[in-house]
Amino acid sequence: MSGALKLRRGVIVVEDPLTVEVEHERRRAWADTGLLGEMREGDEVLVNTAALDLDLGSGGFDIVHVNLTRGLDGGGPPGDEHVMKLNYTSLQHPVDPIERHAGDEQGGRNAFSFYGDRKTLRPSTAVLVIPLHGHLAPAAWAAAQAAPGLKVGYVQTWGGALPGSLSRDVTALRRRGLLAGHVTASPAYGGEREAISVAGALYAAANELGWDAVIAGPGPGILGSDTRLGHGGLAALDTAHAALALGLPTLVSPRLSSADPRERHKPASHHTLTVLELLLAPVRIPVPAADPVPTSLVRAAGNSHQLIEAPADISGYEEAGLPSYTMGRSIQEDPLFFAAALASGSALATAHGA
Repeated sequence: MSGALKLRRGVIVVEDPLTVEVEHERRRAWADTGLLGEMREGDEVLVNTAALDLDLGSGGFDIVHVNLTRGLDGGGPPGDEHVMKLNYTSLQHPVDPIERHAGDEQGGRNAFSFYGDRKTLRPSTAVLVIPLHGHLAPAAWAAAQAAPGLKVGYVQTWGGALPGSLSRDVTALRRRGLLAGHVTASPAYGGEREAISVAGALYAAANELGWDAVIAGPGPGILGSDTRLGHGGLAALDTAHAALALGLPTLVSPRLSSADPRERHKPASHHTLTVLELLLAPVRIPVPAADPVPTSLVRAAGNSHQLIEAPADISGYEEAGLPSYTMGRSIQEDPLFFAAALASGSALATAHGA
């Protein structure tokens, strides 16, 4: 049986970084202002304290559930959105799904038979499936270095944080022009565009948005339970199957590490190995050309998947000023983690149009 919500009353004492006083204790907090509206000092709020009470490494802050002072009026004027995200929860809200505009409706302008000809779908749009959010920035940067002008977008899936606005990486990449857009696929929400499904998001990326390539994977943080199948890394399995089913060139970025203290995550994470073992069709797996390929990754790839070497410019990425920490470790402490993501971004650039 799932646990009950841990909701407590508090007062905002600092706006930036958001800090809420709960029972005379000042606690870090985060608020999805896209859903809840602005947060001001002195506002009374309800916060979900579960993550901070559990001292979680990721998600270690309170989440504002509602602003009791100013957050009960609702948003702006009603639109014609009618599809719910976070449906049947207290945070359900209407969105306009991108699938309605991508022409995949029955008999639509870009419709194709799922049992026959798919030529109307742009098959040149390559998809890089990433294992966790830490791969997004290095992969996007490397793709831009390998193919300047390549239009690469991000599809956020389940597996990590669901609010699209939580990612500082997306904000930085969009500001630099390294991402062409951000689509959140249910149950993720709050991106620039909304999709009901990952398949719908990928289809729209190739048609409605005209992206040359897609990086798809979880938001910040990742779910885990120390089990083989109970983790957010399995989002990669669903995403890869969706891309393959649409006939798109599909790459899976491997989660590698030279410094993770947990044996199950180094040198090749069990998250990646499990996905490769469960995939029902072949994918390409980029690996950094300058590093030996982990034996476990070679075994998992077997005769089903193709390992491809690609360059990984570690020093160039360090100088770029983009996120260079993972799980509290710097790029100098865990270069293999970043090398895998950089190689994957380089390979994505060459996979476009393949």
